[in-house]
Amino acid sequence: MLAITLSALAVLAGLLPTALAQTHTDCNPLNTTGCPDMPALGGNYTFDFNKTMSEKIWTESNQGSVDRRDDGTTFTIEGSGDAPTLKSTFYLFFGRVSIIMKAANGQGIVSSAILQSECLDEIDWEFLGSNTTHVMTNYFGKGNTTDYTRGKEFAMAAPQEDFHNYTLDWTAERIQWWLDGKMLRELKYGEALGGKNYPQTPMNIRLGSWSGGDVKNNDPGVVEWAGGATDFKKGPFVMTVREIYAEDYHTAKTYSWANMDATGDWQKVKVVEGKSESLEEAQKPHGVKNRIMALSQTAKIAIAGGVLGFVLILSCFITICCVKQRRAGRKEFAEIQAQEDKEAAELREYKNKMAAGHFGYAGGNRV
Repeated sequence: MLAITLSALAVLAGLLPTALAQTHTDCNPLNTTGCPDMPALGGNYTFDFNKTMSEKIWTESNQGSVDRRDDGTTFTIEGSGDAPTLKSTFYLFFGRVSIIMKAANGQGIVSSAILQSECLDEIDWEFLGSNTTHVMTNYFGKGNTTDYTRGKEFAMAAPQEDFHNYTLDWTAERIQWWLDGKMLRELKYGEALGGKNYPQTPMNIRLGSWSGGDVKNNDPGVVEWAGGATDFKKGPFVMTVREIYAEDYHTAKTYSWANMDATGDWQKVKVVEGKSESLEEAQKPHGVKNRIMALSQTAKIAIAGGVLGFVLILSCFITICCVKQRRAGRKEFAEIQAQEDKEAAELREYKNKMAAGHFGYAGGNRV
């Protein structure tokens, strides 16, 4: 049972610092100069999370376990302080992201799939492990927590039991949250404090889980918001991501903060044209099998022909060796047989002479 109502949860979600939802910025361009450019996805790509992916595209934390398995990538919490996370190194400047995932169960366990910028703009999907009937949506603009009505929850069936498609469609005019092909929510630019609180700067994808019910590391208010204290003996608590489709609505190489000021307005983001190195890296096959599958049909046919030719040559070589061995064996057998026949003939001749009395006596001895 949740300790507080879902509507109260939504309010508390707005009060919580974004760090509790595993958000972080290395360089906030609103108050720091010289922040580095952000690699753009610059196109679209579907990431299969049951395969090994390039560390140049996805990086993970060292808190908790992130593992690739047949049914997807798992984020496992086993004890206090665990907070397994994975984030993309590429950024989207408006775009569409569809995440096929299954949330973790467990009291106090929070699963999250979010977009976040270095300016602390943020768009969220969040799941409480003990809430098996709802999903929570939220957003932040520049880390602003003056408005506590952003979080909204929606009814759904068991996000911890089955995989669902959670989609964010984000433009300069509006944000839409979609669940399994059905739009749950739409936020327009002007509805977010006249646009001031509207997420509008390049964001990357961040996935992970954490224990809001970890009483050793969280305040009582956070534990209550998360649904109660976590009993780690009932773990492990596992969130699984199967697939992500990501589409960047700009074609670019990088996004630059060179023109940004304290307003954080999206029109101050500089789009640097060029070929996206992130997309190129994502499209590279990783592993021998994937490299072969990525070859052209002509190359595959050539490789298949080469392998078949090698097999035929090897088969011919083995056949010739076998024939020679058989011939040598037959010759050796014939020689042995001839020797045995000769010995048998001599023995018969000897016996015949004895039977005919061809042997006499010399000095008392038969000769």
